[in-house]
Formats: sequence, structure tokens, C-alpha cells
Amino acid sequence: MTEPLLLVSHLHMHIGSARGAVRAVDDVSLAIGAGQALGVVGESGSGKSMLARAIMGLLPPRAVRSGSILFEGRDLMALPVKQQRDLWGKRIGMVFQDPGRSLNPVVRVERQLTEGMRRHLGVGRAEARTRAVTLLDEVGVPDPERRLGNYPHQMSGGMRQRVMLAIALACEPDLLIADEPTTALDVTIQRQILDLLRRVQRSRGMAMMLISHDLSVVAGRTDRVAVMYAGRLAETGATREVFAAPRHRYTHALLDATPTLHQERHARLRVIEGSLPDPTAPPPGCRFHQRCTAAVEGCAGGPIEMESVGVDHRIACLNPVVTSHLVGAGGAHDGR
Repeated sequence: MTEPLLLVSHLHMHIGSARGAVRAVDDVSLAIGAGQALGVVGESGSGKSMLARAIMGLLPPRAVRSGSILFEGRDLMALPVKQQRDLWGKRIGMVFQDPGRSLNPVVRVERQLTEGMRRHLGVGRAEARTRAVTLLDEVGVPDPERRLGNYPHQMSGGMRQRVMLAIALACEPDLLIADEPTTALDVTIQRQILDLLRRVQRSRGMAMMLISHDLSVVAGRTDRVAVMYAGRLAETGATREVFAAPRHRYTHALLDATPTLHQERHARLRVIEGSLPDPTAPPPGCRFHQRCTAAVEGCAGGPIEMESVGVDHRIACLNPVVTSHLVGAGGAHDGR
């Protein structure tokens, strides 16, 4: 069996606060194979972005990590800082949520796009500029040579996100982490960026972790999906199987709350009552049990381990959905 490109095992990231340790990531294990696209989904505050930051080593103040993060068999957490920095950008790239905050407002696009190539690939200024023009063209930036002279504020939000993607791809990484890459973009631009990500990922044979709170974003653009809730994994599996037959009650509720074209025009949207638990004092047992309409005795007990319910399909649920079938592309489901 081929070793995964990225293997995260029992990863914890707790952040100190005045009210106690925030359990942002709590015992998460997942894998991404070479050339594979993994979607990480869940409500805002479920720990998705913190998982990405823990993998990248971008730790907030007073954060403590434990567990292991293996990239091609090397534990990133055990590597010296210099060796870790040699991997960021060159082997692992990242697209952040807000390009307006991630791009330097007083530095032209050319410098921001070429400095990684010059550092990691050792190319000269002229070659780096040529590669930069090609990259901007690849990600759909019109008149790329002229755009190299722009400052970020001279570009639209969609164009800035394309520049961020070009920067992340500049050194041809083996793994790209895209953290909510369409935040604050209008619907048309969102789709263009997402389709571009998938197209580039496939054409380059690159692995990708696509993080989103919107299930429709990952539905047709990832091979596998991991559903997070309150810092923990609730369900993982092949995207098609999880969407067609979600087994965890939280995944089922998320899909139930997603509008579809098959619903009556004036039908009330389903919602998940309640809110995420306090991350400094999460409830025992299943962290979703306080909002779950199908909780049983034991859900509020001790830790609930991930168990297999199919080929490459795992859940952490004591009372899983027994039957479920896909009604529409958006994921309207029936289940018991």
C-alpha cells in the first residue's frame, strides 16, 4: 500500500486564553494521498482553519501542538525550523481566506510572486519574471505582464485571489492547502476560483486540502471529505459516498440544512438548533449530542472513537443514520 503524502495522527492544538485552553484541534487524524483532493467541512468555529494552521506551523500566540504530522514520512513537528521553512512554499503551498490581508499592500505583485521562486528554486530575476507571467496567465489574470506592476489595491478581490493562488503554485508544490479561498467573493467569481483550483490540481497531479463551511463547494471538487465539529472529526470518506449516504447525525443535519432545487419554493429551511459548544469546556462524549435530535444513552459518556462503516468510510457516532439516499445534487436526504 502506498504511503500517503500527508499523514496527520492524533493532532491536538490547544490555545491558552483567560478562560482556559481553547481546544481548537482535538485528536484529529487524517491522510491525503498524492494527487488526491480532500475537502474539510463544518460550521464556522469547528476547527477547520486551525487544522490547516497547525499543519503549516502557523501557530497563534500561546498555542501548543502535539501528535504527529508526517509529510512523505518526515515528521514536520520534529524538523528544525529552517527545514520546515524550506518546505513551506516549495513543497506545501497555502491559499488564505482574505487576499487583501495576506498580500503586502505596499509591494508590487511581481516581487510578491517572484521572491519565493528566487529563494526556493534559485532562478534569476529574468527567469522568475517570465515564470510569473506564465503563472498569472494560467490562473486567469488578464494582461499578466502589465499586472506584475500593480499593487494589490489596484486589483479586484477575484484578481487578488488569483494572484494568491499563483504565489502558492509558484514553486510547484506537491500539496496545496486552500483555506476558504472564496470568502467575500461574489457567487460568479467563487465558482470561477473553485473550478480553477480543481483544474490546476488535476493538471498538475497535486494533492489539495480544500477547506470550506459550504458543502456544495467540496461536493464536486474533492475525492474525499472530512467533516469536523467542535475541533474533532465526525465523519470521513469518499465524497460521493458521504454525500449520498451520510452516517453521522451531524453530517446528515448539515446536508438537510442545505437548500436544493428539489425543495418547494416557499418551504422553510431546516436548521440545526443550538450552537457550537464552548471550546474551553467541550461536553464529554460526542460533542454534537447536545444539539442532536437522535442522541441516545452513552452519547454523553466517554470518548467516541472513529469506526468503519464501509470502505474508507468512518464515523464517530453511537446512533448513526441507518438509511439515507440522495435526493438532489445539493444533498437533501431522508434517514432514520
